[in-house]
Amino acid sequence: MNTDRYNKWMLFFYLLIAFLLGMTVAVNFLNTRKAVTRNAHLQKLNDVLNYIDKYYVDSINVDSLYDVSINTILQNLDPHSSYSTAEDNKLLMESLEGSFEGVGIQFNIMNDTLMVVNTVTGGPSEKAGVRAGDRMISVDGESIIGITNEKAYKLLRGPKGTKVKVGILRPGFDEIYTYEIKRNVIPIYTVDTYFMMDGQTGYIKINEFGSTTTEEFQKAIKKLKSQGMQAMILDLRGNAGGFLDAAVGVCDELLANKEKIVSIEGLNVRPEVIRATRQGDFEKGKVVVLIDDYSASASEIVAGAVQDNDRGLVVGRRSFGKGLVQRQFELDDNSSIRLTTARYHTPSGRCIQRDYKKGTEAYYEEIINRLVNGEMESVDSIKLDSTQIFKTVGGRTVYGGGGIMPDYFVPLQYSDTKSSFYAVSNTAALVQYAFHYANDHKASLLKQYPDVKTFCTKMTVSDAQIQELLQYYKKLTKKDPPALNLESKKELKVWMKALIGRNLFGDEAYYKTLNTTDPVVLKALQVLK
Repeated sequence: MNTDRYNKWMLFFYLLIAFLLGMTVAVNFLNTRKAVTRNAHLQKLNDVLNYIDKYYVDSINVDSLYDVSINTILQNLDPHSSYSTAEDNKLLMESLEGSFEGVGIQFNIMNDTLMVVNTVTGGPSEKAGVRAGDRMISVDGESIIGITNEKAYKLLRGPKGTKVKVGILRPGFDEIYTYEIKRNVIPIYTVDTYFMMDGQTGYIKINEFGSTTTEEFQKAIKKLKSQGMQAMILDLRGNAGGFLDAAVGVCDELLANKEKIVSIEGLNVRPEVIRATRQGDFEKGKVVVLIDDYSASASEIVAGAVQDNDRGLVVGRRSFGKGLVQRQFELDDNSSIRLTTARYHTPSGRCIQRDYKKGTEAYYEEIINRLVNGEMESVDSIKLDSTQIFKTVGGRTVYGGGGIMPDYFVPLQYSDTKSSFYAVSNTAALVQYAFHYANDHKASLLKQYPDVKTFCTKMTVSDAQIQELLQYYKKLTKKDPPALNLESKKELKVWMKALIGRNLFGDEAYYKTLNTTDPVVLKALQVLK
């Protein structure tokens, strides 16, 4: 044996062992220092709360301050990390599974104000006239500025048939609107409706991504394919998201096996790429996805996957831009935190999440600023990030920087020429009049229009009905009705017909009627042809 070589190897071996031991000691030392520092900070927090408990001028529930402390920590991380009490968790899960009794809205507490994220289709709030984006500032005449999630649930949920009055501020309008909402059972169906728009184009509307969405979507596809569907319009406008698995399930029906759906990346999580896994029910026909400013999270995953794989086209307005992945951690008292652990990236590599460095308030106000800055009305006002350019599978250019930018932009249809339409439709008058008219004339209407098809093709709203609506508006608001120009009167007739149709036949009649003049749907049909 070569003694020198052996001695060199042994020396190297001992040096390696010494190095590894040194590293272990160093890591343990740093971890110990971290733990000591963290414990010192925890002790400081406990000291502060103990002083408050012993010496504060008024009686106070110190336990509630721990919840406030946790919330403050999480809110300083990003806009979507959050804390939920045990009761909050129960109520939150009911919004995606099962049913409950209440007013039928999804909401966020933003800057001490309750913001309506979405209304349950056909639910009490939507029927009363509440819309996504509304700010709720009072309940039964009492201000709710500074309200907590738990308090909001308690105020808005309640037995079927009970009523609640809410005060609403609507972006773009200065007036405070009052709506009386009659609580009801809120069943959770995530596919609002599906039907054939013409001989080959099917329309599917998904309101959120819940535990039953994939199954409902599959059922809709099979039914429409049996009626000749060769092209699909998938409407995700106003869809604020939901379960990742549901979004993946929807994509799996549209994308070929092994095509990328979404990737997940974060500092402390293993990178993951999720791909289509099987033969989907609609992998060949044309697809157009509709999005708007309130399409978020799971909706953006679907739109991004369709766009980046060149599976179809996206029509509408830039989506919300929520691409942070939350993982729920249960705490000992059955409360939990939802902690952001990663970011979603579309197949081309775009990060869906928009910037939130200016704080949570600015983050949510950015949606309103899009309206103020003209982005919703003109594609030229949209500021695309030229440093974040990506390519689809087919080589088309798409942009990152937050949200999904549609392939075909359709501006928001606010118009000064329809100001009198807004004056009427922003109150509860239109919804309530249509409801009462449908109920009072139900027998004669069903005799004239026995099915959805007959109703949609033959029913017309008369000028006399519009005058009745204006009188109802005067009675409800105690104000003189506005003078209607031709454009406003035409718009009111469409909405009145849609609302009467919903009360007679459900969502199919409602969406079929609105789609006849909906500029985003009309653009989608044009793109398909």
